[in-house]
Formats: sequence, C-alpha cells, structure tokens
Amino acid sequence: MFKLLVTAALAAVGICQYSVPSNSTNSTAPATFSNPIVGAGADPWMFRHDDYYYLTYSNNVNVMLYRSKSMTDWEHAESKLVFAPPPGLNYSTDLWAPEIHNINGNWWVIFTADPLNDSPPPEIEMWCEYNCPAVHHRMFVAVGKGDDPWEAKYQFKAELDTYDQFAIDGTYFQHKNQLYHIYSCWHRQYDGWPANLCITKLSNPWTVDSPFSERQIISVPEYPWEKTPFGRASNDRLSSNEGPQQLTNPTTGQQFLIYSAARSDNRNYCLAQLELVGDDPMNPGDWRKHPYPVFYQNPSESAYGVGHASFTTSPDGTEDWIIYHGMQDPTNGWSARSIRAQKFGWKEDGTPDFPKPGYGPYEVPSGQ
Repeated sequence: MFKLLVTAALAAVGICQYSVPSNSTNSTAPATFSNPIVGAGADPWMFRHDDYYYLTYSNNVNVMLYRSKSMTDWEHAESKLVFAPPPGLNYSTDLWAPEIHNINGNWWVIFTADPLNDSPPPEIEMWCEYNCPAVHHRMFVAVGKGDDPWEAKYQFKAELDTYDQFAIDGTYFQHKNQLYHIYSCWHRQYDGWPANLCITKLSNPWTVDSPFSERQIISVPEYPWEKTPFGRASNDRLSSNEGPQQLTNPTTGQQFLIYSAARSDNRNYCLAQLELVGDDPMNPGDWRKHPYPVFYQNPSESAYGVGHASFTTSPDGTEDWIIYHGMQDPTNGWSARSIRAQKFGWKEDGTPDFPKPGYGPYEVPSGQ
C-alpha cells in the first residue's frame, strides 16, 4: 500500500457535512444496495456504536471519521476531523490505514505515517536491497476520551515502538485480557521486501512491552498467491502480508487473523487467513495458516484487488458483514480503489465463509 489516493477529505479542517461518493441516492430506505458504497477510498475501518455506523479510511493527510445510520449509504454522512498532524514531525505525511478501537472506555486511533512523503534520501535508501520508499513509516496512536466516538476530543498520544523499523497497517489484537500489536514488518531495518506480519505484546494501547528479541513474525509470504507477480520465484520483491484484522466467530469463539496478501495496486491482492489454534498469540506455532486465499478476485464481475477488510454486523446483530476495498479496472492501480460491503457467513468448522466479491444488487443489512 505504498501510495494512496488523496480524496476530498484532503481539504477537511473540522466538523462539517461532507458527501461521500456513493451509488445510493434513495433516502427512503431502499431494500437493496449496490457496490461500491464509497466511490473512491481504500483501507476501510468500519464499526457500529449505538445507532450509528462509523467509517474511516486512508486519505494520506489526516484521520477523518464519518458516521451514518446506514451501513451502505454514505452519500449524506456526517464527517469529523479526528486528527491532523502538524508539519515537520515524524508522523506528518502519508497517513495510512487508520483504525479506531474502543479499549477500556476510550477511543484509540492507530495509524501509520512517515516524515518524508514516502521519499527517503539516497543516503538511506542505498542500504535497501530493493527500492524501499516506506522505510521511515512507523506506527502512531492518538486517543479520544469518552464514551462517544463522535463527541470525544482526540489528541496525539505516542509512537508505538517497532524498534525503529518499517511498520504499516497496525491493529490491536485482544486475547484473554491481553492486548497485542500486529502489523506489517520487515525482517530487518533495510530489507525493503518481503513484508511480513509481526506481533508484540502491549502493556497498554500505546506502550509495547516486548523487547526486540521477543518480537515474533507469525506469517511470511510463502504461497504463490501471496507474491507479486503471482508465483514470483526469483526474489521477494513486492511479496506482502499486511492489513491484519482480528475476527472472532460469535458462536464458537474461534479467533482468526484475516490479512491482505500480494500487493494492493494489483489485481491479485486478496485476503488470507490465520487461525489461533493454541493459547499464545506470541508463539508462531500457535497459528495455523490457510493454504489458499479466502477472499479473492472475481473476474466475471470485474472485481479485482480485493483486500484490507474490516468487519461489522447488521443493525439487528443477526448478520456479519465484510467491508473492503477493491477495483473495477486494475490497470489504474491505487487510484482505482473503492469501498464495498457484503454479507458473509460461517462454515461448519467455524471458519468464515466469505462470498465472491461483486457489485450486487444485494439485500440491505437486516434491520436497516
């Protein structure tokens, strides 16, 4: 995800009304909807709180929060500036993949950013085996205090320690009252590629409790579909594991990590799955990796590059929904991405059963 579309949120400087592009124009609660639900955007993070759905996604320059009574209609969504970094800091540019988590009664914003607009000087980049424009990307945290994510006052809190190494797409993972940080990482500071999944233990949402010697890599791009071009054998350039998201089976309690594989500007971008089959997320052996992608392109409907998902439920809580980005024309790369929503179910073995990506029309979420 090494370049992002700067959307109209670029100009946002406060709380305002903002029309997010959408296919839906009917305000009389239609029975169906069509994808995309946001016409331009990537790395969506959506959650439901009280009577609203909340959405944030990458815009490169700040963290915007949108809210709507409808999961699938964002045309008249309200918008709020959550966090805008001052210039000249290590987190002033290239803000990617923001997420907002409710932890212990406050709202924690976790995002990645860098100080150099993705352009390290030659004296730095020369250490990388391959081109490494995101070598200075790190993970950062802001916090909004209060019960309501809309009314909370957000402020910068800290950098999450990633041992002065590349880090993007960080998320919080909670298991047995312990909080973890899972993010996309390199083996070493100047690797450039591949991008893997790392995990560290947290003592609170902004403090890493694991020394570097205890950082664990729980997934590396090993299968042909995790590499770009598909099946590349000559080197690891463009091979990526990124965008991890926790997903819990509401019936069995099984814990999954759904992550993105391959490269986000490419038709082969897809979702992959780790299942926590042991008791210790810090033990790579306690994770079981699915040998095939679990959500992938559907050329018959021109749905390509599907990935970087988050998960929510229908208004009445009876349905599970995946929110993701994809492209209709993969030749346009990052600028072609839009945000989509689809219902998914669960298989008999307790693993998620994702549909084929498409455009619909689909029935609106139950209770909407």
